[in-house]
Amino acid sequence: MLHNFTYLLFKLKLIQPSESAINFWMINEDTAKLEYVLAHGNYKTRKLAAEALEHIAKPCSIPALLRCINDKVQNVSIACLNALERITPNDELIKTVVKKRFNWVKDIDERRAKQEANKGKKYTIYRWERASKKSFERVKEQLKRPIR
Repeated sequence: MLHNFTYLLFKLKLIQPSESAINFWMINEDTAKLEYVLAHGNYKTRKLAAEALEHIAKPCSIPALLRCINDKVQNVSIACLNALERITPNDELIKTVVKKRFNWVKDIDERRAKQEANKGKKYTIYRWERASKKSFERVKEQLKRPIR
């Protein structure tokens, strides 16, 4: 009863469901509530809802998980991908999507690590040595010379 009241307050956007409420819905296999939390919760509750849907592993929750794989929070999208991988291990389309997404996440991590490695690096190219500045100086020198 208390968890139904929590769900009602969540739908009214007054509170976020707690971890115990999400676990209760997972135990009772209430996928409709978990899918709603996955779509409308904050990033912590979305991640917990994706993990709960992974634990339930019902194929009816695949569309909600597919909508959330491009979440702006990386942990939520990874949890959705893990859930999809567990629910449909033999589906070729899901395998391709999961594989591409994990490669994309790996590329982002590599770029971030490269930026952190180059953060303190000093470059030898100075602003006043640009080609446009050099050509401007050359034209200025030519204008100082007398015309023949």
